[in-house]
Amino acid sequence: MEIVIAAAVLAVGLMVAAALYARRGSGQAAAANERAAADVDAALRERRAEIVRIEERILGKEEALDAQRADLARRERSLDDRTEALEREVAAVAERRREYEQSLERLAGVTASQAKQMLLKDLEDEVRHESAKLIRQVEEETKREADRRVRNILSVVMQRIAAGHATETTVSVVQLASDDMKGRIIGREGRNIRALENLTGVDFIIDDTPNAVVLSGFDGVRRETARLTLEKLLQDGRIHPARIEEMYYQAKSELEEHVQELGEEAVFEAKVQGLDPELIKLLGRLKFRTSYGQNVLAHSVECANLAAMMAHELGASPKTARRAALLHDIGKAVSHEIEGPHALVGGDLARKYGEPEAVVHAMEAHHNEVEPQTVEAVIVQAADALSGARPGARGESLEQYVRRLRELEQIATRHDGVDKVYAMQAGREIRVMVSPTALDDDGATLLSHAIAREIERELEYPGQIKVTVIRESRAVEYAR
Repeated sequence: MEIVIAAAVLAVGLMVAAALYARRGSGQAAAANERAAADVDAALRERRAEIVRIEERILGKEEALDAQRADLARRERSLDDRTEALEREVAAVAERRREYEQSLERLAGVTASQAKQMLLKDLEDEVRHESAKLIRQVEEETKREADRRVRNILSVVMQRIAAGHATETTVSVVQLASDDMKGRIIGREGRNIRALENLTGVDFIIDDTPNAVVLSGFDGVRRETARLTLEKLLQDGRIHPARIEEMYYQAKSELEEHVQELGEEAVFEAKVQGLDPELIKLLGRLKFRTSYGQNVLAHSVECANLAAMMAHELGASPKTARRAALLHDIGKAVSHEIEGPHALVGGDLARKYGEPEAVVHAMEAHHNEVEPQTVEAVIVQAADALSGARPGARGESLEQYVRRLRELEQIATRHDGVDKVYAMQAGREIRVMVSPTALDDDGATLLSHAIAREIERELEYPGQIKVTVIRESRAVEYAR
């Protein structure tokens, strides 16, 4: 490029010189032309010298580039040689690795894939063991924390539902022929109603409810006495304090006889002999007590019959089981008079009236206030749960009952290794039998945790559901 520029400059200078010679013909012009020509020659010489220098630099650069190309070619050949040597070394290393693995496989007696599977299996077992251990630890900590908080939660729940429950279980209604009777029941300045409430210990509520008087009290026997008293007064028509007192003691006497008859009927139906008369009377009082809508006396008779059947099947004592099941809720007959859990109160009453210690223990253990130590105690627990869980016993429809059991069993059976599933206690407990060859102890712990979490996510239910996973292996042989 620099050579082309220099040639162009030289051509321009020659053209200028020719023009100057053509225009100037005089002597002075000739002198000026000579000077101009000298200047042009000097410029041309400088340009030539510069062109020579440029050519020399270009030649030097070309030589340097040639040298660099030669050097790059040598380096490329060297890299190729090194690459080939490295590939040969890699192939040799791979061959030695295969030989080493083959030697290890021969020594260990397993292939590499088998060794990998064994390692993964050991790692999986270790992880499962650690996770099961962690789950047990977390569950224990959660249970301890829950025990600390459950009292506060229960107190709030009891506060919210106590009013509704009391309305359902502590009220009796007496129908009146007309609302005019309300004034006669109240009496002059309220003397009649005060006499009724003082004698019976029950509140008489006379409000805007048409043709009805509401009797409110926690003691079912007292409430029944008050109802009979009021009905007798309404039939007689004479309502004054003296007549009220007379009718009250008459109703009380009749109710005591009725209670005794109810207790004797229950004892006869349950096929229990030799009970103390006081225990029979307490049994009769259970006729006026309900538990979740279920009559406690009918529940006790049911439990006695169920316990006897189970005891026969299991080879236990039907007499002890029947007797304990009939009396297991007798503490509820005096729950308004004696403080404490009804199971322990009932046990104290049975002991007081000469019941055997085996019967007393089964009564006290039916809600785990004491640890069950006998087969009969466990049978009473089962009979109590069965009677309460019977469809319709406590206001639950058959469809809801069956659907809950079916859903529980479906959730458990979808897991691998599950052999049989039993939903028990109206769906409050589920027992899962697993194959001992499919799951180990840690796997059983993880399975119970997984089933419980799935039940929490998929079902709605009151209270809690106990999930028990049972893993049992048996070896049977015959001596001939």
